Amino acid sequence: MFLTISATGTPERPATDLGFLLHKHPDKSQAFSTSYGTAHVLYPEASVERCTAALLLEVDAVALVRRGKGKGRGGAPDAALAQYVNDRPYAASSLLAVALSSVFSSAMKGTCAARPDLPARPLPLRIEVPALPARGGPDIVRALFEPLGWTVTAQPVALDTAFPEWGDSRYVGLVLESAELTLAEALRHLYVLLPVLDDAKHYWVASDEVDKLLRAGEGWLPDHPEHKLITSRYLARRWSLTRQAMDRLELVRLAEADDSEVEEIDNAVDESTDTEEKPVPLAVRRRDAIIAALQASGAARVLDLGCGQGQLVQALLKDVRFTEIVGVDVSVRALTIAARRLKLDRLGERQASRVTLFQGSLAYTDNRLKGYDAAVLSEVIEHLDLPRLPALEYAVFGSARPRTVLVTTPNVEYNVRWETLPAGHSRHGDHRFEWTREEFRAWARRVAERHGYDVEFTPVGPDDPEVGPPTQMAVFSMTSAHSNTPTTAKEEKAA
Repeated sequence: MFLTISATGTPERPATDLGFLLHKHPDKSQAFSTSYGTAHVLYPEASVERCTAALLLEVDAVALVRRGKGKGRGGAPDAALAQYVNDRPYAASSLLAVALSSVFSSAMKGTCAARPDLPARPLPLRIEVPALPARGGPDIVRALFEPLGWTVTAQPVALDTAFPEWGDSRYVGLVLESAELTLAEALRHLYVLLPVLDDAKHYWVASDEVDKLLRAGEGWLPDHPEHKLITSRYLARRWSLTRQAMDRLELVRLAEADDSEVEEIDNAVDESTDTEEKPVPLAVRRRDAIIAALQASGAARVLDLGCGQGQLVQALLKDVRFTEIVGVDVSVRALTIAARRLKLDRLGERQASRVTLFQGSLAYTDNRLKGYDAAVLSEVIEHLDLPRLPALEYAVFGSARPRTVLVTTPNVEYNVRWETLPAGHSRHGDHRFEWTREEFRAWARRVAERHGYDVEFTPVGPDDPEVGPPTQMAVFSMTSAHSNTPTTAKEEKAA
């Protein structure tokens, strides 16, 4: 990778002042070791009228693979050859940005002990990057650099000059010129925007990248018209980090508009005395409602049918009133995750004796499900095709016949209250149906009448006066007249 920084000057302000700012003497060629190779700094020219500093980064592709352990562009496990044969040694990327911040760290911070007056002085600068990956082409290069005061020349690089009909590559030859910016500002622009244009990083993006972005973007990023794109790409499109950075950028803008410090704007809430009630997630409310209904029924031996990753089993295990808890799911992967969540291999003997996980399909009768006090079908029925629902009804209500059955399912009427859910879409891609309150109640009453249960309905979550609650729960209780009379397959077929 190669990058040059040039400045022009006069006898009063010689161009060789660039050497003071970069803390690198024009008469020397210097080499600096990095984690991925060697960075060389040299001066092809150094006179009063013109001075050019060049940064040449020699990338050790093998060292990059070993250090990254397969992460980053070209390092995917299924593309082993691409880890070694790629554009990283030649095209400007996050590797070059890291080298800039390492080799020219004092210049980027705007410090110069020998000439304290120099860092704040704008310079007539010209920066050249012969090979720059630009996802979006020359237009995005101009959109990112021109608002910062640069005159931009972004010349597309042909895929192959011998075959012009192949068109242009995704690389450009970049030239930036400005007489209004300081060297520190220029270096910070490059540090952020080189990896943004490449739209990739050679290392894992963690939460500390937000701080790096805000430090390098101080004074220019909050008001940049493409700050959302810059933030998203710089943080590798990690949504949580991008949102965190955008919130902090908004605070900076508010502080500037109010002519105050960010700390003054961001102290409206004292976390130590914050008593504002945070919304309880619907999944937590659903588990709480299920546990409360099980406790009211007096159940001690409980089936969690369609237990998934074991969240409800884990909650039930904390209550000593539930002496036996069985999780059943058709997915072996889900049961494996549930076992890890419950730490089954580390439970004490008494706790381990209370919980069992096994694979099973609710579309078939299973003698292992008989004899329990209660069964829970939490967000299960909507994952079945409607023609298969009668098989589940018979397997649970007709064959297993627990004294109490709890069924929860989404209330489709409430979907209009989810701002992020497009109209006509289900809450989950695997939902085969979602019922209105009337549809769910009609189904539940038919099942209860057919199998000798009474049924009551309970809202879960905020009960909207217009559309009802987000989750609806039916509590089936076996009638005394049917407590010892299982439904036969013949009766089920006749019904």
